[in-house]
Amino acid sequence: MTTEAFTNWSHACVVALGDARAEIDALNVFPVPDSDTGTNVYLTFVAGHEAITAAEADVPIPALLKTYVDGLLVGAKGNSGVILSQLLRASFGELAKTATIEPRSVSEGFRVAADAAYAAVGRPVEGTILTVARAAAIGAAEAVEAGKRTRETFAAAAIAARAALAKTPEQMDRLKQAGVVDAGGRALVVVLDVTERALTGRFDGAVRRGRAPMPMPVLGEDFVEGGPAYEVMYLLNAADEAIEELRHTLDALGDSLVVVGGDGLWNVHVHVDDVGAAVEAGMAAGKPFRVAVTHFADQIAAQRGHVAAMHDKAGRVVIAAVTGQGLAALYREAGAQTLEFTLSHQVTTAQMAQAFTDAHAAEIIVLPNAARFVAMAEAAARDARAAGTRIAVIPALAQVQGLAALAVHDPGKDFDDDVVAMSSASGHTQHGALTIATNQGMTMAGACEPGDFLGVVAGDFAVVGQDAKQVAIDVLDRIVSPSAEMVTLVVGADAHDGLTDALEQHLRESRPDVDTVVYAGGQENYPLFIAVE
Repeated sequence: MTTEAFTNWSHACVVALGDARAEIDALNVFPVPDSDTGTNVYLTFVAGHEAITAAEADVPIPALLKTYVDGLLVGAKGNSGVILSQLLRASFGELAKTATIEPRSVSEGFRVAADAAYAAVGRPVEGTILTVARAAAIGAAEAVEAGKRTRETFAAAAIAARAALAKTPEQMDRLKQAGVVDAGGRALVVVLDVTERALTGRFDGAVRRGRAPMPMPVLGEDFVEGGPAYEVMYLLNAADEAIEELRHTLDALGDSLVVVGGDGLWNVHVHVDDVGAAVEAGMAAGKPFRVAVTHFADQIAAQRGHVAAMHDKAGRVVIAAVTGQGLAALYREAGAQTLEFTLSHQVTTAQMAQAFTDAHAAEIIVLPNAARFVAMAEAAARDARAAGTRIAVIPALAQVQGLAALAVHDPGKDFDDDVVAMSSASGHTQHGALTIATNQGMTMAGACEPGDFLGVVAGDFAVVGQDAKQVAIDVLDRIVSPSAEMVTLVVGADAHDGLTDALEQHLRESRPDVDTVVYAGGQENYPLFIAVE
């Protein structure tokens, strides 16, 4: 275990949980169908990752692990987020005792983690994340007894966890009624899958494009039987010996009690009707802070209303202006509706307005993908807003920026959050292109003749030359920053043979740390589009 490896693993967990966020939210029917488990677990792991990335470089592993689990504890959200923070706190505490990770330490880490999670929950229920954690521990123990190696031991734990998750509907009527597996257990399986891939070197850290989240199940009004009205969460500074009495007091007030932590800092989660009494119990034990209260009725009603609107008007739709059959197919695979254009047939404001109407959606996100289309999209959007549609135009100026925005699109998010995330992804994507001069002229890079290759950087001509490969390499070098992680090459209909091979070879020699993805776009007039994320 090294600092770099652990930080990469933490980032991989954040990426994978962000990718699975909407799916896990949709599974969330226990203990309350408030559709936030995926979001809560994702935010919990973001907090842990931010804690270690803010720490000093070259921190010893034990200190790094403590920083991480403390970050998880302080940032834990919701029932499952709190339990996962305890699972990792306990397992990493066990692993920190050894200089190397061996089969027996892996097995013991799983056992200690499962025991700690069960102990943290006031009234453990089977068919939940606890069941999945216990199955992982049993799978690891059996692998050790069979003489398996470290990676095989962890793989056995992950396999056992997946099998236990699949059986959770058999253990809980509420899951069976809704036709889903446990959301918290699913989140744990995502983390275990990421760790297994990291151990074998198969995880690439990239967000998968084209993945559609699971739709939210529509639950009847009688689905939720009684229960406390509020979720109360707070952090607590308290002596360890005060916690047993706190657990006893809170357990008598409600249910879904989880208290995790140690060394004077605790995260408290409980469902109650008397919010004041829950907070007063914390004050009696120590000093509560960051108190958060959620009224389930309001949350569930808002979610039901959102789901109803999604069903009535086809939910949220992304509409993108694209050119090239390959690019259009990429956008459609990623879930977008496309307005296709060519050199001879451009998109008009009227066509955009009609597309917005035909979508019959409650919410629309527009990717113009060209500077000339932004104002047209805004004009068409005004009429759609007047008709009651919520619509946002993201100022993507290139189709590769639109692809980057679509890669982080999450229909399970709040509309504004989704728009912000997509706008940020688009805005932080550097873009360039290769085209061919059709006339004699003067550019910002100098004079050009018909047939010259023109390198485009952020919409302006920046390179002129006779060698397509060299011009493309010059463009690439101008937009690949020190923090670049991925380069996307979209090949046009008139691309020269070996163009992308030359660029990939150049990147292998100059930036071996950068991943490269190549797509056949089929666009006219531009042999190549380039994006750097």
